[in-house]
Amino acid sequence: MLHGLSLLPDCRPARRGAAEYFHDVLNLARIADSAGLSHVKITEHYLTPYGGYCPSPLAFLSAVAARTTRIRLLTGCLLPVFHHPVRLAAETAMVDALSGGRLDVGFARAYLPQEFEAFGIPMDESRDRYEKTIEAVVRLWTGTDVTEDTPFFSYRRATSLPRPVQRPHPPVWGAAVRSRQSFAWLGEQGYRLLVTPALTPLAGMRDNIDLYREAYRARHGTDGPGPFVAASLPLLVADDDRTARATADPLLAEYLDVWAEATAPWQTTASRDYPGYTGMSRAIRAMTPQRFRETGSAVVGGPASVAEQIAAVTEALAPDCLLWQTDYGAVPGDVAERSLRLFVDKVLPSLP
Repeated sequence: MLHGLSLLPDCRPARRGAAEYFHDVLNLARIADSAGLSHVKITEHYLTPYGGYCPSPLAFLSAVAARTTRIRLLTGCLLPVFHHPVRLAAETAMVDALSGGRLDVGFARAYLPQEFEAFGIPMDESRDRYEKTIEAVVRLWTGTDVTEDTPFFSYRRATSLPRPVQRPHPPVWGAAVRSRQSFAWLGEQGYRLLVTPALTPLAGMRDNIDLYREAYRARHGTDGPGPFVAASLPLLVADDDRTARATADPLLAEYLDVWAEATAPWQTTASRDYPGYTGMSRAIRAMTPQRFRETGSAVVGGPASVAEQIAAVTEALAPDCLLWQTDYGAVPGDVAERSLRLFVDKVLPSLP
């Protein structure tokens, strides 16, 4: 079982500035690297406090690369619907070179209506754009004189530079939330899977993870590295359960509030590419920090309790990697650092 760091800034500017946020999370990345954790990931978003501090995961991960030596750098995730594949292929290969071949490239479909509106991209074509752009990026990484002709982009005899350090290319990940089609497609393509079990019961998420693994093995058999699943969950470790809950619950409440605000446009939005998303902000508003913890969507407690919760999540999801979200709720840097150090020093040694 691998353990890594998951980041998704949710800072309201009046509460916490971008410079302070990045100072603190770069410090967390250095700690994670020194501790031998597997990955540091960060997600692309725009316009709202929910992720809006990180419009460029590659820029952030370049800064991490300059401060670390071992930890892998995961875009979790890039939003290909808003980018041209020539730019994505070149910029990811550049970060792969800068980091000495430590980049993992994760993609997601994007799902916030205001982002699509700002970029002038119809939501109803997001799945086709997502799949075609990823496929084009892989061809640009691995081929020369590449020609594409799609409804979304076209070019002739393109050879991308720089070439990726990793061969044949950096590991490719895809995020999936609800759509069984997304889980199956990622398995068929032979990509890695990233899940965030926030509003989905763990049993339902496990069903989709099993679908991904079945689709992977049906297409690829035992060839290649095999299916790989990482789950991202909020984490807070304190000296005891009571202290941990008292610290984490206001942060989880802020995280849920910022997320609900970002998804408010789904109150009046519908898209054939996003069945079941309409009204999702109501489901987020209905979630409480206590329920978030009790459903296993957040791991909070003293070291012994956290170890038990991790065992329960592992049994429920059977992941290959757990990526711990440590920056939620615009958490103060010292609080996040203490939690991560307790996880490294007190929890990790007790895990099987």
